[in-house]
This record gives sequence, structure tokens and C-alpha cells, in this order.
Amino acid sequence: MNITLLKSKLHRVTVTHSELDYEGSCAIDKDLLDAAGIRDFEQLHIYNVTNGERFVTYTIIAEKGSGIISVNGAAAHKASVGDTLIICTYAMMTEVEANAFKPVLVYAESKNKVARTLSCIDVQPKS
Repeated sequence: MNITLLKSKLHRVTVTHSELDYEGSCAIDKDLLDAAGIRDFEQLHIYNVTNGERFVTYTIIAEKGSGIISVNGAAAHKASVGDTLIICTYAMMTEVEANAFKPVLVYAESKNKVARTLSCIDVQPKS
């Protein structure tokens, strides 16, 4: 049996561009893509923390070191400049592969620079 797990995450990046008339996709700074192991044209699940929108698109590469997060095409209706996003990729694997797998979690600081990377999320405590 195959299961789908989180492969990588860009946590709390900020939209720098929202281009309705650009070819549909999400342009992401090459530094962020490299840190998260996300490929050009890879499927993305985008969760807009600011407005609650959730949508699927694909990656295109933005200039290395630019800090660009550009939501393009029809998806531009779902994200505005300044919105905070969580961008995720997922992978299918066998349960045996999943037992050894660790995701890449990239946490961004201001201007969409890599603040730190992790491979796990702390257990959520009781409130």
C-alpha cells in the first residue's frame, strides 16, 4: 500500500507579487526551492494563512536571492501582495519508505529568507 506524506514545506512566506495576467503558477525564489528540495514544475498545495484560501498550482523558478513569492494566473484571485502563505509538496511512498522518511520544513524570516530548516514538528501540547 502507498501513502501520501508531506515532502516539504515553506512555512509563513509572504506574497511579493500577484500577477493575474502571467502564466499560471507560483514563482518562488530559487534559494527557498533549493532549501526545501522543491523542483521546477512540481505540484504545490498553497494555504493562505491571511484569507483561508487553499489551492493547488505548480512551481516556476524565481531569481535566486530575490525573495520572490509570486502567485500567478487564476490563483492570483486567491492571494494578494502581503499575504502569508504555507506552501507544501507531498510524496507517495510505501509504508516501509515512510518509516525512514523525514520531510524538509523551511521556516522563512522577513523578506522570504531561510531562517531555519527542520525535519519534524513538535508535538502539540494540550491547551
